[in-house]
Amino acid sequence: MYSKSFLKKVLIICSIVFLYSCDKDYNSIGGDLIGGNHFDYAKYPSEVVAYNQKLTAIQSNNQTINPLGIYEDPDFGTTTANFVTQLSLVTVSPTIGVSPIVESVVLSIPYFVDNTQTVANSNGGNDYVLDSIYGDVNAKLKLSVFRSGYFLRNLDPIGGFVDAQKYYTDQNSVFNNVKVDARLNDDVVDVGQNDAFFFDKTQHSVTTIVDGVSTVTYSVPAMSLKLNKTYFQNKIVDAVASGKLASNDVFRDYFRGLYFQVEKSGANTSNLAMLNFAGGTITINFKEGETGARVDNSIVLNLTGNSVSLLEQSDTKTKYSTTTNAANATLGDSRLYVKGGEGAMSVVTLFDRGDLATIKGNGWLVNEANLIFYVDNSSFTGVYKPQRLYLYDYTNHRPLVDYYYDVTSGTTSKNGKTTYGGMLTKDASGNSIYKFRITNHVRNLIQKDSTNIKLGLVVTENINNITSAKLKTTNSTQAPQASVMNPLGIVLFGNNIPMGDPNYDKRVKLEIYYTKPN
Repeated sequence: MYSKSFLKKVLIICSIVFLYSCDKDYNSIGGDLIGGNHFDYAKYPSEVVAYNQKLTAIQSNNQTINPLGIYEDPDFGTTTANFVTQLSLVTVSPTIGVSPIVESVVLSIPYFVDNTQTVANSNGGNDYVLDSIYGDVNAKLKLSVFRSGYFLRNLDPIGGFVDAQKYYTDQNSVFNNVKVDARLNDDVVDVGQNDAFFFDKTQHSVTTIVDGVSTVTYSVPAMSLKLNKTYFQNKIVDAVASGKLASNDVFRDYFRGLYFQVEKSGANTSNLAMLNFAGGTITINFKEGETGARVDNSIVLNLTGNSVSLLEQSDTKTKYSTTTNAANATLGDSRLYVKGGEGAMSVVTLFDRGDLATIKGNGWLVNEANLIFYVDNSSFTGVYKPQRLYLYDYTNHRPLVDYYYDVTSGTTSKNGKTTYGGMLTKDASGNSIYKFRITNHVRNLIQKDSTNIKLGLVVTENINNITSAKLKTTNSTQAPQASVMNPLGIVLFGNNIPMGDPNYDKRVKLEIYYTKPN
């Protein structure tokens, strides 16, 4: 009995030691299970410094999502988003019969739709609401699609073709100056194809008849443009015989790609859409064969290969320009202007009062640490707030440890990693906020003497994309690529707000919940 009793005591002691050690090193994932109640913890507000940093022309090639259109933001200015892309043959060296004659050329790029608002209709299809459209949904644009005369290289000749070639947001004039021939979407009757183009939410349908049976196939709304038949007859179908379509390398050197250019359409309002151009196709339909035995054939081109998002900024608003150009990196700024594209970001330094040493000396056990940014609704007058911001290690251009710990996935590119945070939400008082849980980052600073690096805050189009893009003026400065994709902006309260100001309690803050050692 003595041995059994002794063994039980040993097991109990080992279990207690094990649980205590786990408690000392646990990460914050699953912290939401307690429902945000911190009545067992003491709360410590730590001061931070946050200031604006302007982002000039930035690398914008080969993004997964790209804007197209004109977005007029009342707080930041106007963004005009053009686009250039290479094309790829679905089938290289296609077989063409005798006497091929092109009958139609259709460019199709599917739109993003809000699946939560999709409703079945009486025709057997669906009624859709388009997603990621910014501006008046009924707006019109002048859209021109040209053949591009610029060859988009894979590798940079400077340095001996070792590094990947970089292209930047401010290079629209480069591509505009070398566009080839007249615009390809040249329908003179249907101006919705060009001079009065709009993002149409109508569902697409195709009717096929086999053995007298008619079948209707539906697809999601898409940009659908009729391109010049004669041009594609001469430049694509007739070029097969000369070997211009023998491989994609040969084809891309011959037919450099497409340049999408947008302009204002008269006095119409404008808008901008986020598009997955790589999901687009050009289908060249033609008939071939001897008279009396003509058959249908087609050549399909994908809108894949190297591409560049081209963002022109105009009508820049005074307050935005003044604030970002006169940032106070020492004391911080009272307002933070965070804008995607060729825009602005915020740089944040934690523990500005030097209280990190105090916390270490007290031996506090950090249960949770949240960095909270409040939206300044009086300064932000726009309609569209970014749904997601991204906080990252600005010094080393990589995510924080809490980002990696969070394995929650989402249904879209913006709503994953919910524990880490950064979504637009409201606090208990109804204030619009962006909240980041950085518990493990703060613990590492306290327990492991990690370097107190600077943090970067940007708008993001895809929380899963952690790739960096380099600024054109200095390759040592970078920003997340996903921030270049999104044209939206937001105005936040910074830290440099004097006591007594009615917005003092809304300054950016780091809230630490901790327990004291016994």
